[in-house]
Amino acid sequence: MSELAFLSATQLAAKIRSREISSEELLRLYFERIDRYNGDLNAIVVQRRDEALAFAKVADQEVAKGTSQLGALHGVPMTVKESYGVAGTPSTWGIPEMKDNVVESDSLPIQRLKAAGAIIFGKTNVPIRLADFQSYNEIYGTTNNPWDGTRGPGGSSGGSAAALAAGLTGLETGSDIGGSIRNPAHYCGVFGHKPTWGLLPPRGHAMPGVLSPSDISVIGPLARSAADLKTAVLTMGGPDEIAARGQAINLPRLEKQPRSMKVAVWRDDELAPVAKEVSERVDLVARTLADLGATIDFDARPGFTAQHSDFVYRNLLQATMSARLSDEQYALALDGVATLDPEDKSTEASVRRSQVARFREWNALNEQRTHLRWAWHDFFNEYDVLLTPVMATAAFPHDHRPMRERKIQVDNSPQDYGTQVFWSGLTCGAYLPSTVIPTGLNDEGLPIGIQIAGPEYGDLITIGVAELLEQEGFTFTPAPDYL
Repeated sequence: MSELAFLSATQLAAKIRSREISSEELLRLYFERIDRYNGDLNAIVVQRRDEALAFAKVADQEVAKGTSQLGALHGVPMTVKESYGVAGTPSTWGIPEMKDNVVESDSLPIQRLKAAGAIIFGKTNVPIRLADFQSYNEIYGTTNNPWDGTRGPGGSSGGSAAALAAGLTGLETGSDIGGSIRNPAHYCGVFGHKPTWGLLPPRGHAMPGVLSPSDISVIGPLARSAADLKTAVLTMGGPDEIAARGQAINLPRLEKQPRSMKVAVWRDDELAPVAKEVSERVDLVARTLADLGATIDFDARPGFTAQHSDFVYRNLLQATMSARLSDEQYALALDGVATLDPEDKSTEASVRRSQVARFREWNALNEQRTHLRWAWHDFFNEYDVLLTPVMATAAFPHDHRPMRERKIQVDNSPQDYGTQVFWSGLTCGAYLPSTVIPTGLNDEGLPIGIQIAGPEYGDLITIGVAELLEQEGFTFTPAPDYL
């Protein structure tokens, strides 16, 4: 039965509809696996078993009655990132002071998933404030990587990716402001998609009382197949109730044959060097597309420098993240900025100032971001997609020291921990979609993923390229200790 646990959500839904397995049987299979494996993995931190079983029984009754209008995820058991609002469950964002924050109603994406038939039975672990490349906090503890328990699964959707790789759930949905869907997908060997900003309304994935969407941040799926990403995006995507009065989505799909595609490749950068084994995986994917007839360009770049893009993204990111600070923490940030030398133009000083930026300063950065968006628009009028790394290395050992003390070893050369946001920031700051696919294991048996970026609202194009590459062998592989 273990192979059943590792099927894609699309495959599981088909088996439920054809009555090869019931939703209840599948749910109980995941419960058995959680009881067996989750103790050491610590990926799933909240469970709603009785409620989920009741919903699964109803789902099976609808199949038995031959109900014609079954949702795309009918009967599929799934978990979601702890930060989502799910009625009757805690949503703490890993913040100890919020450990008693039990949500009263479902967030909009959860409502849409349930309407498509998904059975949500649990929630997965996160780092404090969703702000780390690892997933640990004082409330739930540390999540381990299914491929090597001494390493982290990534963050902030680390529990999401770990649960999928270990075969503990059928589908997942996380969030991403600095790679929080993409680096866990890369580290754990699963698929992930960071949507175009605003395409999937996040209402209910927020701190208590907050209704405004956060700048940069998006919600999006993680899965064991590219088809699942597409299903989840179409399920959760589309305007909210206000915007739906006059808006609807009409996303372009990948219609070109590979021989008509133009693919740009950004395999490495001196601003954020990646390990040789990582850049070689970008090359491998590029060669695969070239063998299918695509035109590959390793030199193509949009009309701006990497340094400028990184500067704009980092400063906008810090301004956004500071909104999550408590009043006391924000006051400390203000005090710290007041002590800076006015002539200090260093990156650290710029980042600290951006945490307490006035609107005029933020608006100037947003104007620069808008110029970047138009440069990307021009770029993707010429190229269909861009291939890049996700992170500098495969999963790294747990490191819970203060962030300023952490280093990542990149081919035996230490790299600042914060440098890791460069590759996610390329697309995140400019609102672009990007899809992560697994490319297999390295010599240490750890997964490596690559990122497929595309134009705004080109989500089904990047996912379409992922589907194409999945057919060429870039597929999900189960973590061996969980077979």
